[in-house]
Amino acid sequence: MLDWFLEMVTSRYFLAPFAGWFFAQALKIPFSAITTKKVDFHKFFSPGGMPSSHTAMMVALTLMLAYAKGTGSPEFAISMAFSAIVMYDAAGVRRETGRQGKMLNEIIGSFIMEGRPISDEEMKEIVGHTPFEVFIGAIVGILCAAFLIFVFRV
Repeated sequence: MLDWFLEMVTSRYFLAPFAGWFFAQALKIPFSAITTKKVDFHKFFSPGGMPSSHTAMMVALTLMLAYAKGTGSPEFAISMAFSAIVMYDAAGVRRETGRQGKMLNEIIGSFIMEGRPISDEEMKEIVGHTPFEVFIGAIVGILCAAFLIFVFRV
C-alpha cells in the first residue's frame, strides 16, 4: 500500500533535491551564527539567507538528471530551465521583495515615531538572496548530488 511512497522517497530524483534543500537549510544556522553571533535554530525553517536552498535543490536535481538521463534528455532540459528560473527569481525578484519590505518597515517606523496610527507589525525583509548566496546554493546542490552519485551509487 505504501510502496509508491517508499519508491518515491528512495528515488535518486527525490533524494538529490531533498538532500540539497536539507543541507542548505542546515547551513543557514552556522552562517547566521557567524554574522549575528548567536545560534538560531529557527533559521532552518526560514527563507532567504545563506545559502539558497531553492538553488541547492534545483541544481542537485538537474545534476542527478544529467547523470542518470544524459544532458540530451528532455528531463535534463526541463530541469535546467527551471533551475535558471529559480536562481534568477532567488537573486532578483525575491531579493527585491526583501528590499521593499525593509523600506516599508522604515516608513512604518517613521510613522510610529511621529505618533501616527499605523500597524507596527514588521514585514519579512529576508526573502531573497544575493548572487553569492545563490552561487553557494548551487555549490551545495552540486556537492549533494555528487555525494549521492559517487558515494552511495544511486
